[in-house]
Amino acid sequence: MREILVLYYSRDGSVARMAQLVARGVEEVGGMAARLRTVPPISTVCEAVAETVPDSGAPYVTADDMRECDGLVLGSPSYFGNMAAPLKYFLDTTGSLWLSGSMVNKPAALFTSSGTLHGGQESTLLSMMLPLFHHGMVMVGLPYSESDLSTTTTGGTPYGASHYAGVDGKQRVSDEEGRLCKALGHRVAKVAQALMLP
Repeated sequence: MREILVLYYSRDGSVARMAQLVARGVEEVGGMAARLRTVPPISTVCEAVAETVPDSGAPYVTADDMRECDGLVLGSPSYFGNMAAPLKYFLDTTGSLWLSGSMVNKPAALFTSSGTLHGGQESTLLSMMLPLFHHGMVMVGLPYSESDLSTTTTGGTPYGASHYAGVDGKQRVSDEEGRLCKALGHRVAKVAQALMLP
């Protein structure tokens, strides 16, 4: 079984819900499985240390999760038009993977959630692409053959899946957003299969 790593940070739960939908899309492809992982929050207190296992949800990611995956789908809330600091912090620790070329030619895609409809979703997705390009990954977006991209009144971009969560973070993932999340996972899994060497 080949695996797509669905790696995310979620503070209020919206990105975690999206990650589950992306994982469903991955697993619609025969022979493919999703490996859900998250990153620990960053403390403003220098002495604070996160538990090695989160209280709930997906386990924390390791370098081995990245090395072993056949593709990556990365998710983050949009904070001021940029990815969340905990996700950036983890990506900044992946220099050994960059040196070894462990991520080269693996497909990668992105998803995000914001509190406002124009909350920087596209710039957040673009910011998340940058380290993945440095890793030599093959970026996968959402083509307009996904009809929901043309009709959604909530989230959804060609750069990746997105969700409008509302200022309180409680707005549910819309039907269109959910289909786009699944389509993104499905597409990365299919591209991963196409890129696999015999």
